[in-house]
Amino acid sequence: MSNILLQAAEAATTGHGIAALGAGLAAIGAGMGIGRIGGSALESIARQPEAANDIRANMILTAALVEGAAFFAMVVGLLVAIK
Repeated sequence: MSNILLQAAEAATTGHGIAALGAGLAAIGAGMGIGRIGGSALESIARQPEAANDIRANMILTAALVEGAAFFAMVVGLLVAIK
């Protein structure tokens, strides 16, 4: 485990490592954000089942926006890491 951390710290000292780390963090953050969106939507539907269609539509729209922003951040990070 410590060997992996040392390699990550060594890669992070260069600009390429930091860019790749940013791309990874964008993916992790998007996953966590979409998970929270889904969980909150399920709680909302459980409280007001009659509003399920509206909540579902808003959940899908918000998740798509989060995913698009995360995809953009990952592409930019990986492009910087390659150059």
